[in-house]
Amino acid sequence: MAGFRSLARQVRDPHNDLALRRYSLRKCLERFAPYGHRATWDHLCGRAGFGPEDRSPDPARLVAALDELEEARAVWLAYEADFAARRRREKQDGLRRPGVIDDWHRLTWGGHGIAWCDDPAVHPRTSLGAALRRLITALERAPGTVCPVCESADISWTQELNHEPFAGPLCGRCGILVPRPVLTPEALVRIRARGERPVALAVPA
Repeated sequence: MAGFRSLARQVRDPHNDLALRRYSLRKCLERFAPYGHRATWDHLCGRAGFGPEDRSPDPARLVAALDELEEARAVWLAYEADFAARRRREKQDGLRRPGVIDDWHRLTWGGHGIAWCDDPAVHPRTSLGAALRRLITALERAPGTVCPVCESADISWTQELNHEPFAGPLCGRCGILVPRPVLTPEALVRIRARGERPVALAVPA
């Protein structure tokens, strides 16, 4: 099975036919898809300027989409390296019980669904790398009351999501499933108290 880097080389290789290059980019999302496969594809297509169903996109646009994906992957790999180093230090110090961030991190292993977007057509407008940097910054500071990516307070507790944990705080502005560790206990109580209600997703931020 080809890895991310091998697939990326196939996308960039001008000697490959266009169908293979597009297919290889899609396969990259099986290795790294921060918003989930469908939402990440929709995001990359929109940012690079070709349609999700376009079978003959401009090769330069394919490479632009890959550039954005690779930049975001580098951000995430750096975070994972720091995360692993911290856990090693904690275990050496006798702290072996995982915390809430560790529980969240387990669900994002491999970089899939880091900022899950349950509606594939609704996701942050900013670059993937910028969105992940904002999310990581929020994970490394004290919890707050707003979405870490778009800073919206329009967060609703939503049931029957298409991604584990299958229920949680969904941002009504940019569409991400907000990691619970970035929200204060009081904010989570308020969001839960609103109960399950349809989320009217606004224009992505």
